Amino acid sequence: MSHPVPATLYRIAAAAGLGSALVLLVNAAKRAEVIPTSAFTQLVAPLAQIMALAFVTALYLAFGRRTGTFGLVAYLLNAFALAALVGVEFVINLVFSDLPASTIDALRAGSLGIALTVVSIAFLLGTLAFVTTMLRTRELPTVPLVLYAVGAVPVSLRAFVPELVLDLGLLVLAAGIAWLAICLFDRASRITTWSAVGSTQTSLRPGVHA
Repeated sequence: MSHPVPATLYRIAAAAGLGSALVLLVNAAKRAEVIPTSAFTQLVAPLAQIMALAFVTALYLAFGRRTGTFGLVAYLLNAFALAALVGVEFVINLVFSDLPASTIDALRAGSLGIALTVVSIAFLLGTLAFVTTMLRTRELPTVPLVLYAVGAVPVSLRAFVPELVLDLGLLVLAAGIAWLAICLFDRASRITTWSAVGSTQTSLRPGVHA
């Protein structure tokens, strides 16, 4: 007897993914000066990581658990990095924005700079590992997963890449997340969890690749 995961939870997570993609677009537009920087745009910036955390958790529960230990480690690393990035976004958008450049440089030269570097590396490794896990499941289209991974690279290396590259990375990352969120929403009612007999997880529809 299988125990279906409530489709509502997956749909909520998919909506969170779309919300994360939308905030990433706002961040890219703000950095490119397409829209003005305001208290609102600064405050919503960390929501991208908060909603992405809910989204990747749903992807792991829906598809990633069958990949064993590697999938679990990849998810945990990705989740840790996203949680840590919430703090990074608060610092960048709500602290650095009110400080002179000399003070920011001094802070980056200390332990804060080390922490920012560790979080960035964890995000890069966690994202690449998680995308690898999702690819191994053969449950989600390949193209949005690749977009997710490619977009995460300049975002992780934001301190070392030109502003234009970072903006493009945010756009690509947003596109990948939005696409995957739509896939999750579409399949929400057809995802099942562990079966009581045989302890296996099944999906009522075979995976597809773009």
